[in-house]
Amino acid sequence: MIKGIPFEHIMIFSTLLFFIGVYGFLTRKNLITILISIELILNAVNINFVAVNVYLYPEALEGHFFALFIIAIAAAEAAVAIAIFINLYRNIRSINIEKVNEMKN
Repeated sequence: MIKGIPFEHIMIFSTLLFFIGVYGFLTRKNLITILISIELILNAVNINFVAVNVYLYPEALEGHFFALFIIAIAAAEAAVAIAIFINLYRNIRSINIEKVNEMKN
């Protein structure tokens, strides 16, 4: 139990967050919403790392370090993705996936 929250509830929340992110990634056509969905997936993984670390090894900090590493990678990924989106918008005036696919052909 993590400060009054049962471990099972944290895992259920993390699983829901992960599958909401997967659903958004697979169904959306806007590149910004796809990026947000990827961030939801990464946040679900971070919650898992920290919760399992606290549950199994309450004195160790490995899960926290993994979470910080993922946050740093997610920030870099978001910066690169937004730069790509800006470049796409300048070229085709849209960030819709269908328009991007048309540009490729």
